[in-house]
Amino acid sequence: MSQAQTANQPAKPAASAVAAENAGVAAIRAALKTLPGSPGVYRMISAEDQVLYVGKAKNLKKRVANYTNLNRQGLRIARMINRTRAMEFVTTHTEAEALLLEANLIKRLAPHYNILLRDDKSFPYILVTGDHDFPQVLKYRGARNRDGQYFGPFASAGAVNQSLAVLQRAFLLRTCTNAVFEARTRPCLLHQIKRCAAPCVGGAGADEYGELVDQARQFLTGKSKAIQERLAAQMQSASDNLEFEKAAILRDRIRAMTTIQARQDINSANVNEADLVALHSAGGQACIQVFFIRGGSNYGNRAYYPAHAADAEPEQIIEAFLGQFYSNKTPPRLILLSHKLTEPVVMTAALTDRAGRSVKIEVPTRGRKRAMIGMALVNAEQALGRRLVESASQRMLLEKLAERFELERAPERIEVYDNSHISGTNAVGGMIVAGPEGMVKNAYRKYNIKNTAIEPGDDYAMMREVLTRRFARSLDEDPERLGAGWPGLVLIDGGAGHLSVAAEVFSELGISDVPFAAISKGPDRDAGREQFHLPGRSAFRLDSRDPVLYFLQRLRDEAHRFAIGTHRSKRAKQIERSPLDEIQGVGGARKKSLLHHFGSARAVSQAGLIDLEAVDGISKALAGRIYGWFHPDE
Repeated sequence: MSQAQTANQPAKPAASAVAAENAGVAAIRAALKTLPGSPGVYRMISAEDQVLYVGKAKNLKKRVANYTNLNRQGLRIARMINRTRAMEFVTTHTEAEALLLEANLIKRLAPHYNILLRDDKSFPYILVTGDHDFPQVLKYRGARNRDGQYFGPFASAGAVNQSLAVLQRAFLLRTCTNAVFEARTRPCLLHQIKRCAAPCVGGAGADEYGELVDQARQFLTGKSKAIQERLAAQMQSASDNLEFEKAAILRDRIRAMTTIQARQDINSANVNEADLVALHSAGGQACIQVFFIRGGSNYGNRAYYPAHAADAEPEQIIEAFLGQFYSNKTPPRLILLSHKLTEPVVMTAALTDRAGRSVKIEVPTRGRKRAMIGMALVNAEQALGRRLVESASQRMLLEKLAERFELERAPERIEVYDNSHISGTNAVGGMIVAGPEGMVKNAYRKYNIKNTAIEPGDDYAMMREVLTRRFARSLDEDPERLGAGWPGLVLIDGGAGHLSVAAEVFSELGISDVPFAAISKGPDRDAGREQFHLPGRSAFRLDSRDPVLYFLQRLRDEAHRFAIGTHRSKRAKQIERSPLDEIQGVGGARKKSLLHHFGSARAVSQAGLIDLEAVDGISKALAGRIYGWFHPDE
């Protein structure tokens, strides 16, 4: 954000002002005294120092002054004003700049009274690397800081994997890492099944491989027709020259390209690069479908269900969504919407600034573009319908669960805990979260067991550490239980012993208002014969056909899956870790030099001192340190 100026207003009103009028209005009036009439962003803050609302304004003074008249506000906004005790402001140069800042703050602070984009995990891309003479093609997620060309975003990892498989068949590009590439002495299996040109062993020279890379880039940018025509001509020429094996390879490449083109479920003709954003609302909820069109191909779609007030207008929802959605990703050149924006000029300017080039926003009313938006709208309507049905069923299950476990109310948030390890090694704890709308995957947490004093395999001690860390942190961050992060039920995969551990942890932390239970497998570990353990009650079972039992089994199994997956990932990383990583002074570059010179870490460990000194970048002192590491007794 360029040269924004911050102004924190001492908006705490005097005692006399609070006595004379509403405390929230008094706080806002106090802030108005020194507030400029420039563009900017404002934050409304409660007595508990919680950010209630983040808003933008073309004129801060005029916008904030509107909040001083409670009679003009709806019930929801009036409640927000009543809770306000302070305000903070950031002035900006333009309204577009204010919009971008507002979106960033909403995503970071998640204020209760804002429209919130709850699911915004990063999207995968295809990366054609630019840091090697023979570029690698791979799936990439995260900050785009590696040298190369990025294609996407794709809606899912599955869509990327599908496209990578096609690229391998059509263009024979390598997917192996640079380290594997440098160490190859013979072609790998991918070359044998005609998925790679084997540039690692000279199967394709730099010029030939470079041509394949250029063709792949053209294909990913929508120039597939020209490539297919060129390959078809080459295939015909090979056939005429009786080079049937070469012709067959070219035929297979053409077929692979045709396959991915035939899978497009939205006709994107005449639209090379665009995002389709369609909103459908019903029952006080909304679904936004986003389709990604890149290079004239459909890269998939993803559904979003933003949190908003029941009376929020579609235009407000989609506008808030766009600001938050593009706060951490580059907008395409064209964005097609199902609804008009309240401030299209500001949004266009903001996204253009974000992209560093022109961005166009359209609401098509006819033609091919309207048909594409219509298809996206159908998908949004169907997705919301499914969600409403599932939500109603989920709510009913939570209410029945409250009855079975004698809870005061149906839990809005259930946390389920499980541990995973092998003989105490790579021990991890996992927490999954479920609520009225199903699994809340962005709230899942993993805990690496840090206490080295824990005996290997001591499941009780591991659970004690996980529960203590999780709830001690919540007590520090939200002692008044004002946030949404406190569970209505804690469920532990275990028996009476695990229940006792939970009781001890909660007692030590002074937590008495969080219900907890344990679920243990029945005799012979049979599904359907699980026992449930609650404080002050004897262990009991639920009827084998009780839908609540099925629900709790799904939660237990999901927690188990998450914990196991986390453990396997940790173990795999440890296995992949080289002994060279432990040697002081051996960083990435020197490790690469050693592996290139000797071929493997094992060969390095067996090398003599003179051989180590002969490696580029390895000094005599470092060679001695490496040798001493592997030969401590010499």
